[in-house]
This record gives sequence, C-alpha cells and structure tokens, in this order.
Amino acid sequence: MERERCDILLTEVVEAEVVEAEVEPSDGVLSDDASRRSFLRKFASGVFAGLVAPAVLASGSALQASPSVQPAEPAPQASGGDTIFKRMMAELHKAMQKPVEQRSWVMVIDLRKCTGCQACNVSCIAENQLPPGVVYRPVIDEEIGTYPNVTIRSTPRPCMQCENPPCVPVCPVTATWKRPDGIVDIDYEQCIGCRYCMTACPYHARVFDFGYKYTEDTPAVQPYEQQANFEYGERWKRDGRVSPIGNVRKCHFCRHKLEAGMLPSCVTTCIGHATYFGDANDPESLVSELIARPNVMRLKEEAGTKPRVYYLL
Repeated sequence: MERERCDILLTEVVEAEVVEAEVEPSDGVLSDDASRRSFLRKFASGVFAGLVAPAVLASGSALQASPSVQPAEPAPQASGGDTIFKRMMAELHKAMQKPVEQRSWVMVIDLRKCTGCQACNVSCIAENQLPPGVVYRPVIDEEIGTYPNVTIRSTPRPCMQCENPPCVPVCPVTATWKRPDGIVDIDYEQCIGCRYCMTACPYHARVFDFGYKYTEDTPAVQPYEQQANFEYGERWKRDGRVSPIGNVRKCHFCRHKLEAGMLPSCVTTCIGHATYFGDANDPESLVSELIARPNVMRLKEEAGTKPRVYYLL
C-alpha cells in the first residue's frame, strides 16, 4: 500500500514536469525569468521525489513492523512554587502540633531569586496595618561591581529573631523577651518608648511608632487608617495616643498567622519564591535542608547574636 502511494507521488511529479514542458514557449526563445522558474520547478520536483518517496516507504515499513506503537511517557515536571508552598504548609501544621518549646522557627531567603520587587514589604505593611515610618521588612538595594559590569543586589531584612537578642537585656521594663520557639516579642502595654532596644539592635530591625497617618494632612483621615491590626495575639486599634502608638515595633514572623495555621505574608507573596519558612527542629523540614547547604550565611555572625534568618548566596 505504501509503495503504491510512492508510485502515485512520483507519477504526479512526472505529470507536473510534462505540463510544465507543454506551457513553455515553442519558439526556442525564453526570457531569463522564465528559464529560471522552469529550472527551479524541475529541480524542486526532483528533490521532492528523492526525499519524500524514501521517507514514505520507511515510515510504512516502520508502522508494519510495530503496529502498536505506544506514546512515550511524559517527562516528570520539576517541583514548582505550589509544591514548595504545600510542603511548607504541611510542615507548619506538623510543627503546630508540638509544644511551643519544641519548635524553632527559621526563615531562609535565597538572594539569587530575590528580584527586589518589594512585594514582601508591601504585603507586610498591608497585613500589619503599618503607619508611615514603620517598616518591618525593608528590602535593601546595593549596587555592586564597576561600570560597565554593574548589578543590583537586593537583600530583604526582617527582624533576625536572634538566639541571643541584644535588644532584650537592655530593656529597663522587660517589655521585650524571647519566646521558646525563637520569636522575640514586644509587650506594647509594658513598653515605655525609651528606644534602648533600637540602639542595641545591630540590624536596625526595630522602629518607633510616632502615630503618623498617611492622610493626616488631608481634609479627612481615611477609615482604613483607623483599622485595627492583630499583633501578639491582640487587636490594636489606632485611636488617640494609645498603644502601639508611642511604642517600638518590629517583625514577629506574622505570629498571629502562624497560630492560625498560615505562613507569614512575606513568604506567600514573594513572586520569586525566594523566602522559605519552617521549623528547624524538624530534621526533615525544607528549612533544615536549606540551612545545611554550604552557600548559606547569616548577617553579622561575628556579633554572636545567632540570627534565625539565613541567606543563600
């Protein structure tokens, strides 16, 4: 059957050549364009016959030899962001089943994936209803290299949640302390706003809430500026000069979201999937794998603070 198809193809090619010969002028004088077109048509017909016919015969033989050819299995897909999030969520729920003293929260930031988009910063501001001048997770852009070989390195800098936090012992009213799971807390009602802890922090991760509003110089303060935020397990409404106005504030790994079984906002909104979070006391967790890599580092390790935020270079 396949050989008959090949014969039909060859016959069509020959007939095309005959038709071409019949339509050519018979006076023996051809223009350059007509001669060129005639040559190209005949040359293409010969190439077509020489290439297509063997291919048709070969394909027919292959099909006859193996009539039940099965499609190849699809190649396995690489793990994407959704898979990573599902794993971190599962590990978070697993960790929350343990007593608080058996958990050790750790954040890992892959600087190779950070695009400097500020999505983590914006989501943190929205999640915690942060006023002007209060930023928990700034992204520091640094220009490195010498022109023309110049690039930008972006480094998100949340609170390091230090194992040995220097901000704790300097507080005269014990308004800040370290929880058993590693998160450093602040008691807004206890804080007197002396800002000793801000001076002691080597990472400048603490900021002061002066009570500013984004719309305070406009005809009316907008309602969203009066919305309450949920930090340290309580509801804080910005009303008058009460806490958290007049207090020192900082990142707390979205503790209120952890207790609700959710990842911190900066983790879920990172468009480059550069931020990871989990329990370092779980040897099978993702963060335990990442902090064991040789390309990991922490900021100002020489200070002896033992930060819980790791960076991949």
